[in-house]
Amino acid sequence: MSDTRTHDVAQSSAKVEPIRAADVQLAQARISSVIAPTPLQYCPRLSEEHGVEVYLKREDLQDVRSYKIRGAYNSVSQLTPEERAAGVVAASAGNHAQGVAYACKQLDIQGRIYVPSKTPKQKRDRIKVHGGDNVELMVIGANFDEAAAAARADAAESGATVVEPFDNRNTIIGQGTVAAEILSQLTSLGKSADSVVVPVGGGGLLAGVTSYFADMAPRTAIIGVEPSGAASLQAALANDGPITLDDVDPFVDGAAVKRLGALPYEIIEKNLGRLHILDVSEGAVCTEMLELYQNEGIIAEPAGALSVAGLHDLNFAAGEVVVCIISGGNNDVLRYGEVMERSLVHRGLKHYFLVNFPQEPGQLRHFLEKILGPDDDITRFEYLKRNNRETGAALVGLELGTAADLDPLLERMANSRIDCQQLHPGTPEYSFLI
Repeated sequence: MSDTRTHDVAQSSAKVEPIRAADVQLAQARISSVIAPTPLQYCPRLSEEHGVEVYLKREDLQDVRSYKIRGAYNSVSQLTPEERAAGVVAASAGNHAQGVAYACKQLDIQGRIYVPSKTPKQKRDRIKVHGGDNVELMVIGANFDEAAAAARADAAESGATVVEPFDNRNTIIGQGTVAAEILSQLTSLGKSADSVVVPVGGGGLLAGVTSYFADMAPRTAIIGVEPSGAASLQAALANDGPITLDDVDPFVDGAAVKRLGALPYEIIEKNLGRLHILDVSEGAVCTEMLELYQNEGIIAEPAGALSVAGLHDLNFAAGEVVVCIISGGNNDVLRYGEVMERSLVHRGLKHYFLVNFPQEPGQLRHFLEKILGPDDDITRFEYLKRNNRETGAALVGLELGTAADLDPLLERMANSRIDCQQLHPGTPEYSFLI
């Protein structure tokens, strides 16, 4: 994980009452009239692949296609009459916004919801559907943190209540109802969870799940998985408190949070003995999104596939029971081109080169016949201009038959008169390609 942190020191969160299993169970009773339990689905493919029993907690099947409805409804439903009259504001990358919108419509409360400009259109449209006339959508800022600042400024001026997406006790308790359902569903099958794998953004879901299992099944290991491009939890643990990342990769939009919540950190830090934290690349997430779609028919958004992507970096004893939370399914179909691209790069099947062809006849034919392998396909070819009159190198994108074809390709390039320079992910030259 690259160190992209600023050097600010996290403010100490106010000491709050611990979250107990009884709090989660009360929330479960509170929301049960409007939020139905989601399935716990056995996954034969992943079970065989990893030598354990893998169950998928299908939060993508919520009415708003995300677990976020739990915390949002639990928070909004407990507002006083005066707070309801003043309305609510919320900031979100999309899923929490849909939960708040749903709660506003159900409870007839007016709300303004702030989302960053990179929020997929699919999520914006669903916010409007779930909120109807009760919700006004505000698109502000380049990321969640900027949208959140705008929402708080609105609340300070208007007197509305901020419905926090993760850094709030009632929200965390609501998210903890996922854990209560998992435990109940496994018990009905005569099983118990050895490990529960949880996606991590701001930390609310991880804090809620950890709190419930700490009381009800303390032997269960809890594994938090965050995207490598937004690993705010690992940064917080290294800093002994939440710290703001300089930059995040916005691709895993449901978990692309610059700063972990203060209250989630307090809960997580107290439970480190039962927690294991890791991060996975955005390319690995894309690969699992495609696998879930092609094999299980699950439309997972990037954050929704985090837990499954994390399985490849974990070791379990044979036969263990492992639950992966599929946290959301709000994925815009227009993003699948980028999803496939990132997956191909991650699997070593897609590579880019700058190719300087000698100004002699037949060089392109030589490249095609003598350098490319029989299963190599050109997926992109464009000349880059040096200036207004002169053409520079060609940008060539290649898709290989197998990842093992790369070394022979590089060897043929090295032995050729044609100058070929490979572009590598993470370099400035590569950044404009995806």
